[in-house]
Parts: sequence; structure tokens; C-alpha cells
Amino acid sequence: MGTYYIPRNVKGETRILYIFTIKALITTAGGIILGALLYFLFLMLRLKVIGIACIVICAVLGYGIGMIKIPTLSGIKFTKKIGGEPLSEIIIRYFKFIKNKKTYTYVNTQEKEEEEER
Repeated sequence: MGTYYIPRNVKGETRILYIFTIKALITTAGGIILGALLYFLFLMLRLKVIGIACIVICAVLGYGIGMIKIPTLSGIKFTKKIGGEPLSEIIIRYFKFIKNKKTYTYVNTQEKEEEEER
């Protein structure tokens, strides 16, 4: 008898501490670093509680950017195109689009020719 490959679900095997994927852990750490910078800023202003809240909010936003996938909703047009993609990749594509955006200037040459003839 021959041997057969049986596919198995390996989706959750890259998780660290069960809720963190590697990408989510990195984005959460980035959020904590950003929140820590804001914490020290508010600490100098003697607003320690607001600084701690900034750390928590930035960490949650970082986790969300690393974990959230855009759902495919049939009622909303743009989710049909990006449904199932991670939010982090959509943000990266947006910044690449803004960076590579070119500005075009159109000049009507017919008006200039008429002015030169006069």
C-alpha cells in the first residue's frame, strides 16, 4: 500500500502566548514603545494616569493592526476587493501609494498659441 499526505491545519502553530502571532507581537511592541514615549511626555507634565492610558491604547491599536483582518461584506462595495486581507498590509499599501503618487500638470496649449498670435 502507498502512503498518502494528509493535510493538517497548521494555522495556529505560529502563535506565541496563544493570542499573539509573530506579527501581532511586533506591532504590539511597537505600540507599547510609542505609548512609552507619550507616557514620558505626560510624566513630565505630571499626568501619569494619562500616560499609562496612552500606553494601553497604543498597545491595543498595535495589536489590532497586527491581528485584524477585514471581513468580506457583500453589502459594502470596497470590502469585496480587500476582504480577508490583514489591516497591516492595507496600511502598508496605502503608504506606498501615497509615496509613489505623482502630480501631473496639464497645460492647454491651444490658449497659449492664440495669445501668442495676438
